[in-house]
Amino acid sequence: MGKNEIVGYEPLVDDLKDLIHKKQYQVLKSINSETVNLYWEIGEEIYRQQEENDWGKSIVQVLSTELQKEFPGAKGYSAANLWRMRNFYLTYRDSEKLPPLVREISWSNNIIIMEKCKDDLQREFYIQMVKRYGWTKRILTNFIEAQTYEKYLLNQTNFDLTLPVEQSVQAKLAVKDEYIFDFAELSPEYSEHELEMQRKRQII
Repeated sequence: MGKNEIVGYEPLVDDLKDLIHKKQYQVLKSINSETVNLYWEIGEEIYRQQEENDWGKSIVQVLSTELQKEFPGAKGYSAANLWRMRNFYLTYRDSEKLPPLVREISWSNNIIIMEKCKDDLQREFYIQMVKRYGWTKRILTNFIEAQTYEKYLLNQTNFDLTLPVEQSVQAKLAVKDEYIFDFAELSPEYSEHELEMQRKRQII
């Protein structure tokens, strides 16, 4: 029986396409999580060895040279990136809440949040935003530079008179299950194409 004799198969094709896309997305998420896990462990080991051996920052150049010999073509083992791994571990090691969250976003977005945000509450805000809306590096950078976090807090003023500063910030962030705000007021502009890409990611 040829293809032309079969009718009504289009919904099956669509279902299989959706299934494949979802599985591909799950695989990518798993790879991302394991990559961030790896970088965390590398950062932890570098820091531990520095403490034990009294090594300075120059150790990362030695490590970078050796790792790139072993893994030629791997872009993640530059001296700068190894130093970021160390700082990544140090930034989040004392937090109970954030280490699981950082594994749910890309390494490049993690770097931006780690280096551009001043405290864990601000970092948590942007991590949750990246998770929810699938922001690219450029969009994330634009939101941070537009002080979206600060504007969000200004829109949540009910707690300021009754709570200490840190508790007030935490209360504001916990107002809703997920951080939702008016993009028309708070977001820098980006292209229609990027908006459509974010919509598709949200559907996934």
